[in-house]
Amino acid sequence: MGPDRHRRDSTVVPMALTETSPSATGAAAAGSPWFRSPTLLKVFAWAAVISNGGIAVTGATVRVTGSGLGCETWPECQPGTLIPEARTGLEGIHQAIEFGNRTLTGVVLIASLGTFLFAWLARPRRSSVVRLALAGPLGVLFQAVWGGVVVRTELTWWTVAPHMLVSLVLLFFAIAVVVRLGEPDAPARPVVPKPLVVLARVTVVVLGALCVAGTLVTAAGPHGGDAETPRLELPVRTLAQIHADLMFTYIGLLVALTVGFLAVKAPRKLIRRSWILVGVTAGQGLIGLVQYATGVPEALVVAHVAGAVLLVGAAAAMLFATRERPAVAVGAPV
Repeated sequence: MGPDRHRRDSTVVPMALTETSPSATGAAAAGSPWFRSPTLLKVFAWAAVISNGGIAVTGATVRVTGSGLGCETWPECQPGTLIPEARTGLEGIHQAIEFGNRTLTGVVLIASLGTFLFAWLARPRRSSVVRLALAGPLGVLFQAVWGGVVVRTELTWWTVAPHMLVSLVLLFFAIAVVVRLGEPDAPARPVVPKPLVVLARVTVVVLGALCVAGTLVTAAGPHGGDAETPRLELPVRTLAQIHADLMFTYIGLLVALTVGFLAVKAPRKLIRRSWILVGVTAGQGLIGLVQYATGVPEALVVAHVAGAVLLVGAAAAMLFATRERPAVAVGAPV
C-alpha cells in the first residue's frame, strides 16, 4: 500500500499552457517601472485614436476655409520661419488654421509613437500589439512628408485625397490596437458562422470604396483648400451619384448583415454594434443628401468628414466583435 500510495501522489497532471491576458499583464506589471504600465499604454493608444480622428476633421476645416496655403511652404510655415508671421497677402486666420492643423500632426505622432514604444517596452511583450502599433508612427511620418507634397504642389486634388484616406486607415489601425489591448493572445475564433464573417469583411471593403468616392466628389467640388487650386475635371453630379449608390449599397449590406446576426442569435455586443453602425451610416447618408441639396455649405462638409470618422470607428468596432479570443484558465487540466 505504501508504494502504491507514493506512485499516486507523484502522478503529474498535465496542465494547459496559459495565454497572456490583459489581467495577467496587469498583475505582472505591479511593481514594474512606470514605462511598463498597462494603463499608460492604454492612455496613449486611446490618444492615438482620438488624434487620428481629430486631424481628419481639422484637415477638412483647412479645406473649406481656404486655408490650405496659409503656410506657404514646408516644413517651414513661411520662408525662414516655422511659425506663422504677419505677411502681406496672407490672412492671419488662414495661417492660424493651417498651422493648427500642422501642430496637431505632432500630437498624433506623439500619441502613435508613444503607443508603439510602450507596447515594445511592455513585459511580457505582445508581438501582435507591437506590429499593429508600428503602423501608427510610420503612417504619421508618411503623412508629414506627404503633407509637404500637398503644399509644394499647391493642393492638387490627387495629393489631398490620399491625405484624407490615409488618416482613416491609421484610425482603423489605432482602434485595432485598443481592441487588442483588451484581449488575451489566444487564437481568434468567430462568434458567428463564416459566411457572416465574410460578409462583415465585404462591408469594410465597400466602406473603403465609399470613402474613396467621397474624396473624389470633394476633389471636383468647390472646396479645394485655396481659391486658385485646380479641381478634378469630372462632373460633380456623376461622382456624387456614384458616391450615393455606394452608400445605398453599403447600408443595404449592413441591414442584411444585422438580420443575419439576429437569425443566428449572435452575441448581444455584436448585434448592438451592428445596429449602431447602421444608425451612423444612415445619419451620414442624410448629411450627404442635405449637403448636396443645399450647395455644399462649409459646416456640412466638416460634419460629413466627422461622420466619416465615426463611421470608420463604428465599422471597426463591429468587425472586431465578429470574433473573440477566449482566455485559458490558469492551471486548467488538458
